[in-house]
Amino acid sequence: MTDTAVIVPAKDEAERIGATVTAALQLPGVDLVVVVDDGSTDQTGRVARAAGARVVRHSRNRGKASAMESGAEAVRLLDAAVPRHLLFLDADLGETARAAAGLVEPVRAGEADMTIAVFATRVKLGGHGVVVRLSRDGIRRASGFSATQPLNGQRCLTREAFEAARPLAHGFGVETGLTIDLVRKGFRVVEVEVEMAHRATGTDWHAQLHRARQLRDVARALATREPVIRDNLAKLRS
Repeated sequence: MTDTAVIVPAKDEAERIGATVTAALQLPGVDLVVVVDDGSTDQTGRVARAAGARVVRHSRNRGKASAMESGAEAVRLLDAAVPRHLLFLDADLGETARAAAGLVEPVRAGEADMTIAVFATRVKLGGHGVVVRLSRDGIRRASGFSATQPLNGQRCLTREAFEAARPLAHGFGVETGLTIDLVRKGFRVVEVEVEMAHRATGTDWHAQLHRARQLRDVARALATREPVIRDNLAKLRS
């Protein structure tokens, strides 16, 4: 039974996107991989297409949340009578993307509306922990859900759950917002440990800038979902 589409937001991932697409196409029940080339300056789109993906291109970088929504819309246009489940994967997983089958199974079995990956083997995060703690604590305060790896982008959702979470939180706040919104609306969110890994983040200025953007976007996602933070921000603006 083919019932799942894979969506891969990607920017400048020509080196690893081919292996990720190849592994994703081998997942049971997957008949479609959509790569959203989010303003890449390298050959990400060409490599993804050569590996068998459908490619949607943003002419400029619009951020992760926008790429996820573009991918989901592309799948919707290709869906038959029964909407596919949506499996979101990072572009740099390479061949470890094959372990994503564990994320699909609980959704397919009707045991979860969204699964979140917990990587069994963790890579060096290079200062990433500050953002993780902010997201984890914020999710717990806002919804009561305790997330092990709250920023993990490897997630499988039913189409109904995805639509219920729209509009998605901006940029890198998307995972934090998704979790809070779906838990609050009564959807079943389940964590699944998988043997997957992505590229380790470094400590150079590019990595530091990336983490600063993550921090900003997660803070924004929480500010719109936590009444105390939202009220305090409103007071500061007045």
